[in-house]
Amino acid sequence: MKLTKFFVFLVALALFAACSKEPTQLNPGGYTGTNKDIGNNKTEGETEPSAAQNLTEVDRPQKIQEMMASRGNQDKAAPTLKSVEPTNGAIVGSSTVKVKLELGGELMGYEPMKDPQTGMGNHIHVILDNQPYEAYYNLDQEFELKNVADGEHTLRVFPSRPWHESYKNSGAFQMVKFTVKNGGADTTKPATTNSNQMMSNTNSSATPEGKEMKKSTAGAVDASKPLLTYSRPKGDYKGADVENIMIDFWLSNAKLVGDGGEYRVKYSIDGGEPKFIDKWQPIWLSGWTNGKHPIKLELVDKNGNLVDNGGYNSTTQEITVAK
Repeated sequence: MKLTKFFVFLVALALFAACSKEPTQLNPGGYTGTNKDIGNNKTEGETEPSAAQNLTEVDRPQKIQEMMASRGNQDKAAPTLKSVEPTNGAIVGSSTVKVKLELGGELMGYEPMKDPQTGMGNHIHVILDNQPYEAYYNLDQEFELKNVADGEHTLRVFPSRPWHESYKNSGAFQMVKFTVKNGGADTTKPATTNSNQMMSNTNSSATPEGKEMKKSTAGAVDASKPLLTYSRPKGDYKGADVENIMIDFWLSNAKLVGDGGEYRVKYSIDGGEPKFIDKWQPIWLSGWTNGKHPIKLELVDKNGNLVDNGGYNSTTQEITVAK
């Protein structure tokens, strides 16, 4: 009898241990493999991709290398920009903000224009506040941002190539602050471009709301301090564009550790393990899955602490991948 009870006790103990044991976590921490591999685990509140990703940093794609070779000396150019309209500190009495830029510098054949056959071409990235950029191709005409709400705003511009890689020479980047006053904008609608496309903003509202202005306007941005400007990736990626997706940004008043400075750019995808970019140059990632993917870029110091500048040095934008 005692032997039977003892046997039952052992069986119960084994069952209890099996039920209480936690399941083995696959890919703990979201990373396995080499320093170039990125695994992403879903976190609470994150958009779930259709399948697990294992992103790998790759060299500049062959397609882009071929495009560069066909452009002559354009990629050695050093284009500069000047904001003719709006000027820094301007008061704009309309919800339609007209942008007029002057292109200069050593152009070496660089000229913004859209190829009607491919829909591609050199262009200017135009960024209202901390929204995703809009592409500006024809500098002979003004570029209109419509329905911009009253309050203080920033406008950031810099030249770009057909595949959206920015020029990073001195004078290429310009930022101006301007104020829309009595513009009469419908603040329930997002700002739009002159082609009536929405200026979508994942980080902020275009409407200033008291102290919340740090999150939505240029009130706390200091143009003399280190500033990270998110450029790519952006929007929808389909077909061959899915194979290699570029991360690119503009850096002002700061030098990365790999270039002899003290800053780093931290990026994370789908809320996964952060990685770092230590040289101011674009990177390409391969291995994307279908679905929506939030991309977060941050400027941090050498100890990994966020370098704040009006909220602009931590930016999240979402892309959609469809193979």
